[in-house]
This record gives sequence, structure tokens and C-alpha cells, in this order.
Amino acid sequence: MVKSNPNPVTIAESATTTIVLDVAGMKCAGCVGAVEKHLLAEIGVKSACVNLLTGVAAIAAERETVTAEKLAAKLTAKGFLTQPRIVALNQNRSHQRQTKYAQASKQILWQLITAGILLGLSAVGHFTQPTTHLHHGYSALNNFWWHWGLATLAIAFPGRSILVDGWRSLWHGNPNMNTLVGLGIITSYTASVVALLLPNLGWECFFEEPVMIIGFITLGRTLEQQAKHRAANAFDRLLSLQPTSARLVSPDPDRPQEIEIPVEQVKVGEYLRVLPGEKIPTDGAIRWGETTIDESMMTGESIPVFKQLGDVVIAGTVNQSGAISIEVTRTGDDTTLAQIIALVEAAQTRKAPVQKLADTVAGYFTYGVLAIAILTFLFWYFIGIHNPSLDPSASSLTPLKAAIAVLVVACPCALGLATPTAILVGTGIGAESGLLIKGGDVLEAVYQLDTVVFDKTGTLTEGKPQVTDILTSDTISATELLRLAAAAESVTNHPLATAIQQEATRLDLHLPIILNTLTQVGLGVAAEISDHSTSAEIPVQVMVGNQRWLAARQIEINTDWQITADRLTSQGKTLVYVAIDGVMMGLIGVTDRLRSDAIKTVKQLQDMGLKVVLLTGDRQPVADLIAQQLGITDIQAEVLPQDKARIIQSLQVNQISPDLPYKVAMIGDGINDAPALAQADLGIALNAGTDIAIEVADIILIRDRLLDVVYSIQLSKATLTKIRQNLFWAAIYNLMGIPAAAGLLYWYGWGTMLSPSAAGAMMALSSVSVVTNSLLLKLTRRQQISIEN
Repeated sequence: MVKSNPNPVTIAESATTTIVLDVAGMKCAGCVGAVEKHLLAEIGVKSACVNLLTGVAAIAAERETVTAEKLAAKLTAKGFLTQPRIVALNQNRSHQRQTKYAQASKQILWQLITAGILLGLSAVGHFTQPTTHLHHGYSALNNFWWHWGLATLAIAFPGRSILVDGWRSLWHGNPNMNTLVGLGIITSYTASVVALLLPNLGWECFFEEPVMIIGFITLGRTLEQQAKHRAANAFDRLLSLQPTSARLVSPDPDRPQEIEIPVEQVKVGEYLRVLPGEKIPTDGAIRWGETTIDESMMTGESIPVFKQLGDVVIAGTVNQSGAISIEVTRTGDDTTLAQIIALVEAAQTRKAPVQKLADTVAGYFTYGVLAIAILTFLFWYFIGIHNPSLDPSASSLTPLKAAIAVLVVACPCALGLATPTAILVGTGIGAESGLLIKGGDVLEAVYQLDTVVFDKTGTLTEGKPQVTDILTSDTISATELLRLAAAAESVTNHPLATAIQQEATRLDLHLPIILNTLTQVGLGVAAEISDHSTSAEIPVQVMVGNQRWLAARQIEINTDWQITADRLTSQGKTLVYVAIDGVMMGLIGVTDRLRSDAIKTVKQLQDMGLKVVLLTGDRQPVADLIAQQLGITDIQAEVLPQDKARIIQSLQVNQISPDLPYKVAMIGDGINDAPALAQADLGIALNAGTDIAIEVADIILIRDRLLDVVYSIQLSKATLTKIRQNLFWAAIYNLMGIPAAAGLLYWYGWGTMLSPSAAGAMMALSSVSVVTNSLLLKLTRRQQISIEN
């Protein structure tokens, strides 16, 4: 059985520093490779990792040798507008982002409308294009001049940015997907214009091709922008957990004067006052007062924690009940909240193997296609047209037609559609079934999965305390004890009190009238109750709380009660003691119950050959009990929030074959799970969880059903299979289409030269085939998974 290391992660001093840059202008995997190449070429840079989606570059560099400003200036000069990332927690960063994305939202709407119009009109062109030059008798939509006008407008407006960026990237020696797409647009448009103006050449126009390319690219870029906005907004919400101000007070509690200052100006060793309902401004230790703290933001545990003199409090957690003064121990980037943000961002910059492969290939594909087109032209110009055995014989325009056909047929439409169409269909099916899958690298991680790690609270359990046991003396019934306890607890909203009240409501119990109450934070409630349902005229004195509360009120807890309490505690239950008129009368056990489908989910994952691990910040006895019920033998208990990502990383290490790391999935719901979700090869978050966990995760269980973890793996594998089929077809298409366009079949007497219009048709056919194959995913039907035995 695996046990956790309670020591937190520390950041060791070294000769290197981490520089974070915001990089704009990256369009594809080729851009990522170019940015990394430029960074690594700088003296003093040891490593660089670039994330295309978030536009973040993380660089490990020698201290005092390389500056963020210098690297940003270099990338900007290379065509990638870059600026140093402001990593401090502040509201300005969030405000600036929100302003930027609000301005971009209107542009996104127009891009979606433009993409829809272009795709619709290009589809009309596919089905209504005349087969002869300026064929008469057709409507305006069938006229070549109409298609010329549409293509011209598409290139001049929505396509302009593609062409400009493609040319700029090529000029700087960093060809990207815009370069490839731009070549396809320009060559197909140019060939069509030549055919339109010179009908004697006998070429066919295919103006709908550049329109369709621009439409698909516009749609894809719009969806990419939206994904970036959602990710950034989630981080903004995480940043907003940090209060903007703090109340600075004197260490002397007899001097109540306080001064409100910005939280960025707080220093270690100073004293701060925190009132009920406010967030803790910094990490610190309580020096005056006592209270309960809602630490669910950090620990994922729903029950507030009682805090008193000397106890540690964490920035961003919520003070619930009492006024306290804390001594500041950590500020700014050193707080636990700041470290979680740093861990999430660092983990997100990791690359999937498929992305690394794309980074390598994308930069060379453009050069390869250009080289083949040039070689094709030269071959036919100097050799091909002089071959008298060709039937029909080659004309003087054959070299130009062949070169254009190579460029048109090699347009990366099929390659570009292979992944997004399959993902679109797969995620659509998933959404109908309660799943959300994010991207192709997610599917690859699912396919190679070895280990599944579950957070406990709110994931395997319901996240809401419930009454499980009511044990009483012989002189009172369980329902009567619960009725009196619920009445006393009605004056507080503590989660344990809420659980008792909900149980009384479930049993439809009538609560008596409360005359007087006394509440002590973190201990319990004493209430004077008048019950008109009985003949008793003397009010009943009821005390409900923990053992300390009853002991302080001189309530005797005999050996039998102590044995019973120890037994329930060993089962991982939280106990509420109830005394009536000064006599111990009963115990109420409260626990967070397992989800109804938790056991079946774990079993099915284990039946699939996956290793299942339980990860929790809860006590070891509770973790052991939960693991025993679920049939899990690998347990990581009492884990600190900053330790979770490190533990996931350790599970990824393959001691036998270090070059083949294990693929680990993490399933959680809280902010404290976010670094682990990002560190894992596959992050799965419950929709009931926090926004940041949902945004960092790769798969979201929309309907909050744990058993959907199993189906998400099944659907992901089916979708990845379609992606691989699409990529295989796209590759075979290029391997066959480019030689055919270059005239290989014509040279060996197996057919005629492939015209540019036929090449365009082949490209369209490849796109249609890829989309059709993706739509076949709809034939996949979810297996009915029953939670019944």
C-alpha cells in the first residue's frame, strides 16, 4: 500500500531562473517550433517550452545573463509580438484580460458569420458549377463571374490575414500552416483567373476552393480564440480569490486601530485583522481570536475547520464566524494560492508527443511541396514535353498545369480537417451523453492510459455531509434525539448542523420551539427548548457539539460511550455528541457518503486493466475505509495541495523503462486538484467542481456522473480511431495525389495529365471523405451502463 510523503514541495535556489512570456501570432505547430528555435538560439537559454493554446512560453535561463525583455524583443522582431508575463497576483492582470476579450467578442461573432456564409456559398459552388467556360442558362450562383467575385472578396477581406501572415512567416524562414493555406488559396485562385481570362487554354475554374479554404480556416481560428478566452478567464477567476486590500493592525490587541492598505504592500511579520465573511489576505498564523475557516477552495473538504491561537491560515480561504488577527508568514508569489497558479501554468506547458511530431513536420511540409512543384515544372519543361511517345502529346502549358496541380492537390484541407471534424462529432456525441472531451492530445493520452487517480471528496464521495448513525441511550428514541438536536442546530449553518437538519427534514420531523441558545464557534450549541408536543412544562436543556464542548459543560462521557465513539471514528465518521438536561444521551455520526456509482466505476476501470489510486487530503483512517469499500489498494492520504501534482508526476515515472513513462489520469473537482489535473496526462473534472478545475481538465463530466469516466475512455478511443483513419486517408491521398498531379501516371501511359480543376476536385473529395468518415462516429452507440448490481 502506497503512503504519501507529508513534506511539501520546496523550490530550491539554483543558477537558473524561469522566464514567462506572452507570445502572440502563433498559428500552428510550425510556429511553436520556430519560437522555440529562436529562444534556444539565445545565449544563456537552457530550455524553452511553448504552449500554442495559451500563447505562453516558459524559458529556463541563466540568471543575470538573459532578460525577459531581451527575449521578448527578439521574438517580436521575428514576427511574434511578445511581452513579459506579469506573474504577480493582481487585479490589473485580470481586468486587462477581460477588457481585451470583451473587445474580441464582437470580432469572433463576425468571424463566425463570415465563415458560415463562405462555407454555404462554396458548397453551392461545388454542386452547381457549370462544366464549360461561362456556360449560359444558369442562375447567378452558377456563373463563373459570380464565383470570381466571391473568391476575390473572400481573399481581400477574411483571407487577407492568412495571406499576410503566411508571407511574413515565409519571409522570416518560419513557414506555418498559413503559408500552406495561402499557397493553396493563391494558386487555385490564380489558376482560375487564368482559366477565366484565357478560355482557350481549356482549363476549368474552381473559385469555390479558395472560398472553402478561407471559410474552414476562419471557423477553426474562431473556435481556437474561444478556447483561449475560456482558459484565460478561468485563471482570472482564480486570481480573483486574492483580496485586493488588507486591514493592517498593531500586534497589541488592546490597540484596535486599523489601516486599510493594498494587499501587495503587506510584508511578512505584520499583523492583519480579518472579519467574518472576509477572505484571508495572505498566508499567516492566528495570533488573536478563534473562528472556523472554509478551506474547501484549497483542500476540497466541505466541512469548515476550527482555527484558534497559533493555527495556520491560507490566503484566499474564507473566515466564516469570528474576527481574528493573523501574523503574516508569506506574501505575494510565496503564498499557497500563488504556488498553485504557478504549478498549473507550468504543467500546462507540457507537450503531448503528437504535438511534438506536428511541430517537427509542419516546418518542412511547405518546403517539400514547393520543391516538388518546382521539380515537376522543370521535369516537364525540359524532358516531358519532348517525349514523343506520350498519348496525347504534352503541350507547352503542361509544365505550368502540372506545377499548379501539385500545389492545389497538396492543399492541406484533408489534413486540417482530419482531427477537428472527428473531435467535433465525438464531442457532440459526448455532450449528448454528458461528456466534454478537449482535443486530440487528450484522446492520445486516453488510448495509452495506465493509471487512474481519484480525488476523494466531491469526486468519489458526494461532497455533502450526511447523517449515517444515530446511537442513543435506552431512555430516548433515535427520532426524538434527532428532533431535539436538529432544533438546537437550527440556529447555525455549520455543515454538520445542516446535515442534521436535512436528516430531520427527510424524516418529516416536527421541531420544537427554541427559547434561548448559546453558540461557541468550533465547539457546539446549547439550547433551551420548549416542546408543546409533550405534556412537559419545564423546558429541556439540549447541548449539541463535539466532545470538548460537552466536557467543558461538565457532561460525563462514560466508557461505553467512549468505546462507541472510537468505533465510529475508526470508520471515518465525524461525531456530534448530544446531551439532554446534563446527561449524555446519544451520538450522531456524520460522513460524506460514496457516490452510488463509485464502486462500479472503480471495478470497471480495473477490469479494463487500469491501476486505480486514491488521492486525498483527508485523514488516513478515512482514506483506508473508503479504499477498502472501493477495492483500491493504492492510497495517497493526508496530501497537501501543493503535493498533489508532485505525486502525479511520480506515478508517471516508469522505473523499468524510463523512456516509456506511464500515462496517468487524474479525476478531481476542486481548485486544489487543478495542478494535479494539469500535470496528469489526462485530467477529468466533474462539472460540479470549480471553474479552474474544469478549464484545466481535458475531459469534463457534464452531468456529474462518476460512471461517465468509463464511457469517456470508450468514446475517446473510438474518436481517436477515427482521427487515425482520417490522417491515414489524408496521408495516402497526398502520397497518391501529388505524384498523380505531377504527371506520373501520364508519363507511364496510364492516363492523361491531371488538370488543376481535377486536382481541386480531388482535394474536395478528400475533405468530404474525411468529414464523412468522422460522421460515422454517430453510428457508435453508448453501451447502457447500469448502476444496479
